[in-house]
Amino acid sequence: MTNASTKGPIVFIVEDDEELRLSLDSLFRSVGLKTSMFANAREFLDAKRPDVVGCLVVDVRLPGLSGLDFHDQLTRAKSAIPVIFMTGHGDIPMTVRAMKAGAVDFLPKPFRDQDMLDAVASALEIDRQRRKGEVEVIAVRKRYSKLSQREKQVMALVTTGLMNKQVAGKLSLSEVTVKIHRGSAMRKMDARNLADLIKMAEVLELDRDMEES
Repeated sequence: MTNASTKGPIVFIVEDDEELRLSLDSLFRSVGLKTSMFANAREFLDAKRPDVVGCLVVDVRLPGLSGLDFHDQLTRAKSAIPVIFMTGHGDIPMTVRAMKAGAVDFLPKPFRDQDMLDAVASALEIDRQRRKGEVEVIAVRKRYSKLSQREKQVMALVTTGLMNKQVAGKLSLSEVTVKIHRGSAMRKMDARNLADLIKMAEVLELDRDMEES
């Protein structure tokens, strides 16, 4: 295994062929990307990896745990790292299984350097956007936690499309009181308008919570 700096995105290469592994390392570094190399899936799973934007470039045919089974294991472990498969023995069932499992791309060997670089660029952008979304979700949940129980109830109802009067009836409150709670909830959630509040409710899955309660 080769350790990479924790700053900047990292391409994790899992390939048992040392010549190809080093060739990929050189390719990615030639465009300014950091890499970390592994000869098999177990080395990757056992390694301590930095929590940064990254993607996996994996050979389908690996000693021990195959690339596809490795990907299945990552999926079961709820790892969201984007995966690019490469193989010299690919066939349609393999490709279908890989893509259904969420692979970003499936490149048959020999592949063009530019095709690999394009696939990695797409994978890194996917991971970058996923991480950005997770940060936003955390921020929304933090703001939501500061709402009073009544403000949460009002938010859940108004974001389903109910009018203030209807919400008042459901909660046995006056319409004026509902307006006060609604305004307070919007301020605490930093919502510019109802559309903003509805998007936040979707992130928080308030509709699902109401259905389950």
